[in-house]
Amino acid sequence: MTLNTRSARLAGALALGALSMGAAAQGRTLTNDDYARAERYVGYNVTPLVDHAVQTVTWQDDTHFWYRDHDATGDHYLRFDTATGKAEPAFDHAKLAAALSKALDKPVSATKLGITTFTTAADGRLDVSLKGKHYLCDTKGKAACTAGRDENADGVGKEPVVLSPDKRSEAFVRDWNLWVRDVATGKETQLTLDGVENYGYATDNAGWKHTNKAILVWSPDSKRIATFQQDQRKTGDMVLVGTNVGHPKVEKWKYPLVGDKDVTMIERVIVDVDARKVLRLKMEPDQHRSTLCDDVSCGRDGGWDDVQWAPDASSLAFVSSSRDHKQAWFRVADIHTGEVRTVFDESVPTYYESGNGKVNWQYLPASHEVVWFSERNNWGNLYLYDLDSGKLKHAITTGEGNVTEVLKVDATSRTLWFRGVGREHGVDPYYQQFYKVSLDGGAPTLLAPEPADHTVTLSPDGRLFADAWSTPTTPSVTVLRSMQDGHVVSTIAKADISRLLATGWKAPEPFTVKGRDGKTDLYGLMFKPTHFDPSKKYPVIDYIYPGPQTGSVGSRSFAPARVDHQALAELGFIVVAIDGMGTPWRSKAFHDAYFANIGDNTLPDQVIGLKELGKRYSWIDMDRVGIWGHSGGGNATVTAMFRDADLFKVGIAESGNHDNRNYEDDWAEKWQGLLVAGKDGKSNYDDQANQNHAAGLKGHLLLAHGTMDDNVPPYETLLVVDALIKANKDFDLLLIPNARHGYGAASNYMMRKRWDYFVRNLAGDVPPREYEMKPPKD
Repeated sequence: MTLNTRSARLAGALALGALSMGAAAQGRTLTNDDYARAERYVGYNVTPLVDHAVQTVTWQDDTHFWYRDHDATGDHYLRFDTATGKAEPAFDHAKLAAALSKALDKPVSATKLGITTFTTAADGRLDVSLKGKHYLCDTKGKAACTAGRDENADGVGKEPVVLSPDKRSEAFVRDWNLWVRDVATGKETQLTLDGVENYGYATDNAGWKHTNKAILVWSPDSKRIATFQQDQRKTGDMVLVGTNVGHPKVEKWKYPLVGDKDVTMIERVIVDVDARKVLRLKMEPDQHRSTLCDDVSCGRDGGWDDVQWAPDASSLAFVSSSRDHKQAWFRVADIHTGEVRTVFDESVPTYYESGNGKVNWQYLPASHEVVWFSERNNWGNLYLYDLDSGKLKHAITTGEGNVTEVLKVDATSRTLWFRGVGREHGVDPYYQQFYKVSLDGGAPTLLAPEPADHTVTLSPDGRLFADAWSTPTTPSVTVLRSMQDGHVVSTIAKADISRLLATGWKAPEPFTVKGRDGKTDLYGLMFKPTHFDPSKKYPVIDYIYPGPQTGSVGSRSFAPARVDHQALAELGFIVVAIDGMGTPWRSKAFHDAYFANIGDNTLPDQVIGLKELGKRYSWIDMDRVGIWGHSGGGNATVTAMFRDADLFKVGIAESGNHDNRNYEDDWAEKWQGLLVAGKDGKSNYDDQANQNHAAGLKGHLLLAHGTMDDNVPPYETLLVVDALIKANKDFDLLLIPNARHGYGAASNYMMRKRWDYFVRNLAGDVPPREYEMKPPKD
């Protein structure tokens, strides 16, 4: 063999190696214009192009609600009268803009007010929430605003508050104690006196979340408050160090970890507001746990989900959960003596949950009953229990499909209304629909029949509900319907995407593939370039979020942008998102698919799904497969790059929780179980730790993390960095100084770096140098 022949063969082998890594000989050189065309499909550019998309409304009374409408001229706040079926401006937009302009000392546009919420104060002024700050504004007289409390700051008068049902008092936390403030006079009263640092009342700290909000539930008569004294005195600390000139700024707070002997506990109390007395319930300290999420406070309103007062305020019901979430106890407390009675409990082999999106149990003391959610038949159904004996009376709902959210129970008519999925044959199992059912059982009545995802908002009197329905490919229609039979009373709005379509935007394509078992359908979305050419071969990028508490696709309602999937596709990729087994909304068995093996990260389903798509479509290049994700998706991306390195050639892992022994205790102990170590020092958590598999890396990997990430600490990524260095592996690292979990002001920089990395390493193209994202200034 001659030297030239050997050289030629070596060159050929090297070229094939480069192709297998997904980076062929240099391809296109992309320009700023190419990136600008992609940026047209980022959320901040496409969302304003959707007109009249009304997803939710805010009821003011039984016959009126307000909502924000949007069109080419800007935002408009409207008030709808259900009696007339007509909408009119909720306030004088010009006067409010003028008033806010004076208060903010800068011009505010009447059509770009940016209001998050507003209510009518007792004196007739508007209580407006604007970027976390409240303003009391006069829009009828002198058009003036005065600054109110700041939801994002500490200090006297600026604490987040919880308003009492009679709207006369607001509760808040100050200096580890519970206080109330008279809304009319501003007089403040300290209710608890013995709260101290790390042993405070109503304090909000889940480790990954630590705020100054008050976690409590007012009694219906506004006379008592159910809350807790949270004991974190023995809980371990988390420490972050800022980046600055001079002595570094240190943040330190309580952050329990998997396997810790001492974790945060709560001591349940009932506070008599007028008497300023604290009644401690007669029970052992309870776990800081929920039946729904990895915090005691799961809902959007920041309340305490697993606690319910009797309608007449005569007793208090709550559910306790074991540390590993495998057992839940339904309990009732005597509000005068503090005695606690356990009515019944449920134990499961994996983890107990009380719903999807909402805690679904309901306390019905008048009829001596309890509505209980259980997945005991492999589906999320409702059951009726006898409150006195703790015995099961009967099932309220049966069969396949899940109750996701119980929205209302009418004890008088013995009717229950709920959102549900998977109950209608031939309908996408992720589409939420709306039903009513008798507490005595029987077939539920479908009140929102369109095969779409329904978001519903009930009127206070339970007579009507606003229903916004859409799909990932069809924009929303919002109507007013009867709670009794679902008939349409009025049309509120119909979304118009004409301006969006004029940009060339195309909807994502829903698809199904088979899961790891070869028979279960998995659902996903695919994003193609708007200039798609089926004669070409496109690299494919898998966007992953493995759950187990949610999936990759996200909401099934219409959205003009999902992360930056369409923008990334525009640069010459096929982007897919697949909800693998082990994620929620389907059967219990589906959700349990990788229980106690969270290193699985749905990857068996991602791999088999991608390969099926590659066989189905000739324009997908399975030699160039990339993957990326954030948080849990960052974890899964590294797992993919280490364990499925022959398939995944390029990965971008943002803010990943790479070893859940370094993440807050509740999340992983629910999905992986309690940490168990053997005599050899090995544990059931070893395999899930990404750093233990670093030697498997073959492709291009970019790791990114914010250095002040107080959700997933940056040390998670540094564990992987350390292992890669020790394994002598090449990789890329981006640490964003002082950034939190979502990167804040640096998020657009990270997006551009993500584009660059895939363009260069997966497509084999050259990105433009230092392209600057251009989000609207307003």
